[in-house]
Amino acid sequence: MLRIAVPNKGSLSGPAAEMLHEAGYQQRRESKELRIVDPENEVEFFYLRPRDIAIYVSSGRLDIGITGRDLLIDSGANAEEILPLGFARSTFRYATKPGAAKGVQDLSGMTVATSYEGIVAKHLADNGIDASVVHLDGAVETAIELGVAEVIADVVETGTSLRNAGLEVIGEPIMKSEAVVIRRTGADGEEPKVQQFLRRLQGVLVARTYVMMDYDIRAEHLEEAVAITPGLEGPTVSPLHNEGWVAVRAMVPTKEAQRIMDDLYAIGARAILTTAIHACRL
Repeated sequence: MLRIAVPNKGSLSGPAAEMLHEAGYQQRRESKELRIVDPENEVEFFYLRPRDIAIYVSSGRLDIGITGRDLLIDSGANAEEILPLGFARSTFRYATKPGAAKGVQDLSGMTVATSYEGIVAKHLADNGIDASVVHLDGAVETAIELGVAEVIADVVETGTSLRNAGLEVIGEPIMKSEAVVIRRTGADGEEPKVQQFLRRLQGVLVARTYVMMDYDIRAEHLEEAVAITPGLEGPTVSPLHNEGWVAVRAMVPTKEAQRIMDDLYAIGARAILTTAIHACRL
């Protein structure tokens, strides 16, 4: 069986379980379950702390795992990202008191407090900055006020908590993170069961990103309509009973569907419909 590590809690857990369910895999019914077997799909799921998943995968005990890109890099584990999943997005940045620094180049000789010591140490080293890193498990915003550090590095969403602590974001983002599928570095990338798993998740990603659009258009406007809805390899075009009309079907980005419908209507398309895609293979 394919052995897969899944986050057991936190912001990664729920969306990961939902995506796996959409991909046709069984998921645990109770949060206390640490392992389940999906015999129909020949998969065994292990529910682990998100921070530990890269370590387990890098050991070879588990074939692949779902974790955050930030946690993968911070772990320093011998594992690599093979598929971004598009959820649990975050931005990792430095922050300090106003006027204390403008960017990473100003951090030499300072102390940086963070819950992601591996990421920060690597970023400082990559930029040639000699600074100290202090590991804290959480609430790093208070580190500056309490004199533990001059700078913090943390996940920033709206920046509200930083402003409330009297801090400001400085410099460019350290990194952008999201949920990713990982495997041990150097593992067989063509292993059939792994490829099948990735195809299923990619199918979910496409289904979430696109809708199917159908519409009728007069044949003389077909080329103009196809330019608006090119589809992937090209739209499906079928003649209608009424002479001079054709039916067109194409996949279009969900976020652009309303604008595309307006553009099609403007050139004479009618009976424009969109339907959700529940699963696909490209």
